[in-house]
Amino acid sequence: MISIEKSGTYALGTRTVKRLGYGAMQLAGPGVFGPPKDKAAALEVLRAAVAAGVNHIDTSDFYGPHVTNQLIREALHPYRDDLTLVTKIGARRGDDASWLPAFSAQALTQAVHDNLRNLNLDVLDVVNLRIMFSAHGPAEGSIAEPLTTLAELQQQGLVRHIGLSNVTAAQVAEAQKMVSVVCVQNMYNIVNRGDDALVDALARQGIAYVPFFPLGGFTPLQSSGLQAVADSLGATAMQVALVWLLQRSPNILLIPGTSSVAHLQQNLAAADLVLPPEAIAALNALVD
Repeated sequence: MISIEKSGTYALGTRTVKRLGYGAMQLAGPGVFGPPKDKAAALEVLRAAVAAGVNHIDTSDFYGPHVTNQLIREALHPYRDDLTLVTKIGARRGDDASWLPAFSAQALTQAVHDNLRNLNLDVLDVVNLRIMFSAHGPAEGSIAEPLTTLAELQQQGLVRHIGLSNVTAAQVAEAQKMVSVVCVQNMYNIVNRGDDALVDALARQGIAYVPFFPLGGFTPLQSSGLQAVADSLGATAMQVALVWLLQRSPNILLIPGTSSVAHLQQNLAAADLVLPPEAIAALNALVD
């Protein structure tokens, strides 16, 4: 029986969640667009995640679009009291499956209402404002205007907590002058550590950091180094990447995604793995 209790818990706004969660993005079709290849399998993965103790699911209505939220509703509604659903707004999908900014007040308001409808909720637990200034990652620029709209939606009682995604440290600081930020979701992993200082700063404030793409951006040499560590521990590369993040800082919450129950179980089993000092040293050397 897989248990994710060893991963511990952390505060996400007024909720307490297991540090090993689940990301629903891969439940949509290829390129996160259109319906899943196997709807029954997608529903099974969601139910298996919650049955294993996952109480933090990351999603968005622009996955599909609408697909993952509708799957979550079908699989899990009525939701368990301890289940926290985190969504994001600030983007939309083009007819060609492109990812486009959607920052206007009208677009953000519509996105919140779309999420509420497709998840069948009266209020969203956490909404991350996804910043789309660059297609290549975080880029500087004021986020005050879209954040003002999201804050107004929070004041209307449609959103409990606000988070940020794809942001710089300066944008986090700007946002914190306007609202209470409960989480930051950026790309971060063993070899992509540009947010090291931000992770630590948020930890000091008791704010969750949610990394995505735990295996993203590795070179072939780095991947082979990661695999060597995994082989020495009798684990998968993904498990090692996940447990490195768990051991990196207590405020890190993980949302690995998969459309396979077998892979879900492998990912959740990372909670049972502990990296010894020599493994951590070998992984840290991958970025030297």
